Amino acid sequence: MPHTPRPSTKSLYTPEERARRDATPWTIVQAILAPLQFFVFAVSLGLVLRYLFTGDGYTAATVSILIKTLILYTIMVTGAIWEKVVFGQYLFAPAFFWEDVFSFAVIALHTGYLWALFTGQSHNLQMFIALAAYTTYVINAGQFLWKLRQARLQAASESAPTGTLAMEQGTP
Repeated sequence: MPHTPRPSTKSLYTPEERARRDATPWTIVQAILAPLQFFVFAVSLGLVLRYLFTGDGYTAATVSILIKTLILYTIMVTGAIWEKVVFGQYLFAPAFFWEDVFSFAVIALHTGYLWALFTGQSHNLQMFIALAAYTTYVINAGQFLWKLRQARLQAASESAPTGTLAMEQGTP
């Protein structure tokens, strides 16, 4: 599949990439998995904090972390497929390079949690690794939300009459 070089402006997608993004079912998969992952994260964070503050609910916290990790792995695999369809490479496409780099830190910490769980490390160590994983996840989710905002602004600027978007953004 030939790819058009990215314009010199800071466009997130070329017109061809946007068309592929809009046509692939993997975009819908990502749109479903991302909020699901955030919901599971929020519940799990509460359970982890409950365990750390009270000592109660280790099993519930552990199950929630495992579910969060499974969804993370799923969204990473499907996201790589999405990148291949849209940008022609599985990971580290220029438009999402730093988000992918940071995603590997998120995955490494979630995998570190699995190591701690399956090697019988202390419950507190497991939970603190999970908190570190969750901290990186929040940063990474912020990166992707920023890109989503950039994509929406780009789409609005390309469909708005000249000067309209600048006025909407508060720029002269």
